[in-house]
Amino acid sequence: MCGIVGYIGPKPVVPVILEGLRRLEYRGYDSAGIALAGSASGLTVHRASGKLRNLEALVADKPMAGNYGIGHTRWATHGRPTEENAHPHRDCTGSLVVVHNGIVENYLALKKELVAVGHIFVTETDTEIIAHLIEQEFLDAKSVEQLSLEEAVRRSVRKLKGAFAIGVLSADDPSKLVAARSGPPAVIGFGKDEYFLASDIPGILHHTRDIVYLQDGDIAVLTTSGVVFTDFDGNTISRLPQHIQWDPIQAEKEGYRHFMLKEIHEQPRAIRDTMLGRVSLTTGKVELPDLKLTVDELRRAQRVAIASCGTSWHAGLAAKFMIERLARLPVEVDYASEFRYRDPILGATDMGLLISQSGETADTIAAQLEMISKSTPTLAICNVVGAAITRKAFGTITTNAGPEIGVASTKAFTAQLTALFILALYLAQCRDTITQEESLKLVTELDKLPAKAREVLRSTAPVCQELAKIFSNARDFLFLGRGIHYPIALEGALKLKEISYIHAEGYPAGEMKHGPNALIDENLPVVCIATRDENNPDSVLKYEKTLSNLQEVTARNGRVIAIACEGDTEISRLVEHTIYIPSAPELLLPILEVIPLQLLAYSIAVERGCDVDQPRNLAKSVTVE
Repeated sequence: MCGIVGYIGPKPVVPVILEGLRRLEYRGYDSAGIALAGSASGLTVHRASGKLRNLEALVADKPMAGNYGIGHTRWATHGRPTEENAHPHRDCTGSLVVVHNGIVENYLALKKELVAVGHIFVTETDTEIIAHLIEQEFLDAKSVEQLSLEEAVRRSVRKLKGAFAIGVLSADDPSKLVAARSGPPAVIGFGKDEYFLASDIPGILHHTRDIVYLQDGDIAVLTTSGVVFTDFDGNTISRLPQHIQWDPIQAEKEGYRHFMLKEIHEQPRAIRDTMLGRVSLTTGKVELPDLKLTVDELRRAQRVAIASCGTSWHAGLAAKFMIERLARLPVEVDYASEFRYRDPILGATDMGLLISQSGETADTIAAQLEMISKSTPTLAICNVVGAAITRKAFGTITTNAGPEIGVASTKAFTAQLTALFILALYLAQCRDTITQEESLKLVTELDKLPAKAREVLRSTAPVCQELAKIFSNARDFLFLGRGIHYPIALEGALKLKEISYIHAEGYPAGEMKHGPNALIDENLPVVCIATRDENNPDSVLKYEKTLSNLQEVTARNGRVIAIACEGDTEISRLVEHTIYIPSAPELLLPILEVIPLQLLAYSIAVERGCDVDQPRNLAKSVTVE
């Protein structure tokens, strides 16, 4: 989730690019860079690690000249957040640069081929591959044809696998910017005799409101005389600008009414970005190079201790089922705020796991220090590169969800569940508790989740809006789940209470007879997660027992909203309302189940007129105990 800004036109280039990057810094802020061309000095590149202000200071100290250029703020995926890994990246000649948002999945194979023909690489990134690929296209064509920059880019992108939005400029093909998209967003802006490239509208909105969204498979060539669009095969295509009416805040929301709604809809991408580069769809093998614990150390681990807070604690509860089921490793899950006060029994053969969206939560840091004091190595699941818990951990799995503005966590949670499933699968592979065939099957199913999540968003949003009209005046809600679905019931209850201020409680479905049945009447909405994995006998058994729990509720006039898998007609005859989601393996169902619960909470909060993005008394990152 990186920021890209390119410009060609009569204005001073550096201020245009730096201002645009500043507006896009929410997309990435561990390093930044800028490249200018079109002056007598040729191509000039400045890069800096850390926040954008470090690049701004460098440019102020060493002014740059040029008539057109491109800039980038980075959210690290491949390689550390250092100056040498910052974009733009150059080819061997130093006359061509590339900026990139996304992941090149086949970069290792391409790098091997390029090294074999003499290319020298100087970074740890996958992006540098693209610059050398384009350079090689020029070398291959030199003896038979004169190649344009856009044709070299076109030939190169057809060799890439993965997700990418790129911007390219070359001092040898002046007054030209080339952009290509396959996955991550990219927009082209049209001004008066000036043209812009950006990874998101806020980066250029202060200059123009006439934009074109590049589609997957599009290439755009920006020159001083206009923009030409083609596909990856070189065919000219028509892309007409649309006029954007948003103000800057609306632009950051991309037209959504609230940041929370935008972030709910970003979940398919967040799931995909968290998965990309970590699992092989060919072999099922998981690669987590940022974990410093060796395979032997993971094999010797006797227990996992998870500590986290709020929504991240619910992710930890779900992770317990994932890790124990796949890796056959015992797991304990604690609230981080309670962890150190019980004097936990830990040692060097245990493994600590901290889960935090911000990585700066005070209670989670305190729990990590408690683990370290007992010689327990720690791992981190975090959405912020370089955050406090990542600096103390033996390795981190970044969730790549991108910055989350809404206080009530949504996309960070589904990204955490995705990362935790990948970790569980990795532990299982290290400990030989799963076969390659089983791994490949699960990875294949994981790869289907982004598309299924998009379908859930499409199909359940209108249903949740209608349910909100019916239940927005309720004073209490009860959320039920069994097994790995119980943490999702807890998360659904938390979302509702956070943003609608309705009292809500999550409960294990099997515990209804032990007290909560006393609450059931015609005024109590009961949301029950009643999904099933038809290929898993245990899942089917849990489903059948959950149906029995629902009958207890309906017999007492309780009003039930059920989350069920598509095709389940049995449950629709039993309950008042049913929300359907696609089927999936049981360990992956929670990622889909939580989306309608988020939409339901959001819709009820909107119906009640609540401040969805900034609910009262809450903050995004809890940095005090």
